[in-house]
Amino acid sequence: MDPCSRSCRRPVSPSWVNTPVLIEAMQRYEQQRLPRSLRLWLQALLELDTPDPSPLLPPHVGP
Repeated sequence: MDPCSRSCRRPVSPSWVNTPVLIEAMQRYEQQRLPRSLRLWLQALLELDTPDPSPLLPPHVGP
Protein backbone atom coordinates (compact mmCIF):
# COMPACT_ATOMS: atom_id res chain seq x y z
CA MET A 1 0.00 0.00 0.00
CA ASP A 2 1.27 3.43 -0.92
CA PRO A 3 2.06 5.34 2.33
CA CYS A 4 0.58 8.45 0.82
CA SER A 5 -2.69 6.83 -0.26
CA ARG A 6 -4.64 8.02 2.75
CA SER A 7 -2.70 10.84 4.37
CA CYS A 8 -1.99 12.79 1.17
CA ARG A 9 -5.49 12.87 -0.24
CA ARG A 10 -7.20 16.17 -0.72
CA PRO A 11 -10.14 16.80 1.61
CA VAL A 12 -13.41 15.70 0.10
CA SER A 13 -15.97 18.44 -0.36
CA PRO A 14 -19.52 17.40 0.41
CA SER A 15 -21.99 17.59 -2.45
CA TRP A 16 -24.70 18.59 0.02
CA VAL A 17 -25.17 19.21 3.73
CA ASN A 18 -28.42 18.82 5.64
CA THR A 19 -29.38 22.44 6.47
CA PRO A 20 -30.94 21.81 9.92
CA VAL A 21 -27.87 19.78 10.93
CA LEU A 22 -25.52 22.50 9.70
CA ILE A 23 -27.43 25.24 11.53
CA GLU A 24 -27.41 23.19 14.75
CA ALA A 25 -23.66 22.62 14.38
CA MET A 26 -23.09 26.34 13.79
CA GLN A 27 -25.12 27.25 16.88
CA ARG A 28 -23.25 24.76 19.03
CA TYR A 29 -19.94 26.01 17.58
CA GLU A 30 -20.82 29.55 18.63
CA GLN A 31 -21.77 28.30 22.11
CA GLN A 32 -18.52 26.26 22.33
CA ARG A 33 -20.58 23.07 22.83
CA LEU A 34 -19.38 21.20 19.76
CA PRO A 35 -17.09 18.16 20.14
CA ARG A 36 -13.58 18.68 18.77
CA SER A 37 -14.09 16.40 15.77
CA LEU A 38 -17.24 18.22 14.68
CA ARG A 39 -15.65 21.61 15.39
CA LEU A 40 -12.77 20.70 13.07
CA TRP A 41 -15.24 19.41 10.45
CA LEU A 42 -17.21 22.66 10.56
CA GLN A 43 -14.06 24.79 10.39
CA ALA A 44 -12.91 22.83 7.34
CA LEU A 45 -16.34 22.89 5.71
CA LEU A 46 -16.74 26.65 6.15
CA GLU A 47 -13.02 27.30 5.56
CA LEU A 48 -12.66 29.16 8.85
CA ASP A 49 -9.20 30.52 9.55
CA THR A 50 -9.61 30.99 13.26
CA PRO A 51 -10.01 28.21 15.81
CA ASP A 52 -11.97 30.62 18.02
CA PRO A 53 -15.74 30.28 17.94
CA SER A 54 -17.13 33.41 16.38
CA PRO A 55 -20.63 34.34 15.26
CA LEU A 56 -21.49 32.37 12.15
CA LEU A 57 -25.24 32.98 12.00
CA PRO A 58 -27.23 36.20 11.95
CA PRO A 59 -29.11 36.73 15.25
CA HIS A 60 -32.51 35.77 13.77
CA VAL A 61 -31.54 32.33 12.41
CA GLY A 62 -32.46 29.22 14.36
CA PRO A 63 -35.36 27.67 16.24
